[in-house]
Amino acid sequence: MSVDERTVTWVNEAENRIAEKMEWLSEKSKNKIPYTTIHGVHDDKSSKTQEFSLDDGINWWTNGFWGGMLWQMYHKTGNERYVDMARVSEEKLKQCFTDFYGLHHDVGFMFLLTYVADYRLTGNAEGRCFGLHAANLLAGRFNPVGKFIRAWNGEPGEGGAGDNRGWAIIDSMLNIPLLYWASEETRDPRFKHIAMMHADTLMEYFVRKDGSVRHIVQFNPETGEMERDYGGQGYGQGSSWTRGQAWGLYGFMMSYIHTGEDRYLDTAKRIAHYFIANIPEDGLIPVDFRQPKEPFWYDDTAAAVAACGLLAVADAAGEFEKEIYHRPAVKMLKALYENHCDFSKDNDCFLQKCTAAYHDKTHEFSIIYGDYYFIEAIFKLNGTSVYLW
Repeated sequence: MSVDERTVTWVNEAENRIAEKMEWLSEKSKNKIPYTTIHGVHDDKSSKTQEFSLDDGINWWTNGFWGGMLWQMYHKTGNERYVDMARVSEEKLKQCFTDFYGLHHDVGFMFLLTYVADYRLTGNAEGRCFGLHAANLLAGRFNPVGKFIRAWNGEPGEGGAGDNRGWAIIDSMLNIPLLYWASEETRDPRFKHIAMMHADTLMEYFVRKDGSVRHIVQFNPETGEMERDYGGQGYGQGSSWTRGQAWGLYGFMMSYIHTGEDRYLDTAKRIAHYFIANIPEDGLIPVDFRQPKEPFWYDDTAAAVAACGLLAVADAAGEFEKEIYHRPAVKMLKALYENHCDFSKDNDCFLQKCTAAYHDKTHEFSIIYGDYYFIEAIFKLNGTSVYLW
């Protein structure tokens, strides 16, 4: 695909600035597994004494993204120091396997970008071992009657969690590539079968006719029947949480990449068309496409994930339609780069205006997965990324 000279200029500049910042930031944060920043400094989700605590410690679902950033840098530069730093996260993540109850549906996020990336890029056998262990745990969450992978843990009423035994979430579409990888690695089709049945269930019950996506769907865990949906981290039930749209867009593309099944590509395109139609003029993405005008909150993570998904669709699309998906991805990434990025030494993050959920008390702060997907997307535009999914 031809890329105009102006795009090449700013993308090259963005990639160089990412590399420069990662060179000093990786050294500064090499003994941490960050989630956000506190007064501009990375926190540490592997530390029990951190100020910003979500009570999950080493089991926290985002704990693979810092490792993913380091593996992207290793692929780009070939510098072995990034291997050593990435393995710090891996050594800490071993603790997850001594606490079975702490692991959950997000092991794909955690282990694809760390142990499995290590195995793919260096041949490290330990990466294969822990990746397959995590894949078996994820497969064990499969409900064969409802044909879905259960989200979250907890018994009914435990810790206020409620009865979530029949819950599935759109985020899971980016975790099931761990199962596709396990099938490819072991030549055992069971993992792939589970992943595809789950993807088909989400395709049927999560993606609305207009291409918007639900966040949470509750199934009856005994019969598999759909009971209701929830607004989850979006504005409300029936709304359009933008990161959920992005999870669906990129997630169905991942299923297409691993299986070659056109129904997943078609579903990704349907979500993409909805997303593209709702991108604001300035290219900066709100938390929910159906949120009220006030208060208005941004979510840079949604823009970064969606850009990765759109670039993947562009790669798979016919020549006559590639620009339909490529152009809005570039628009969002350029908007992030020019308006919401911090490349200074005053802040350990890249993206500044990320939001975990619309109704949270805190909005527009740094979140590590926003930084990871921004790096992946910029590198992909420049042909220097590695596909870790």
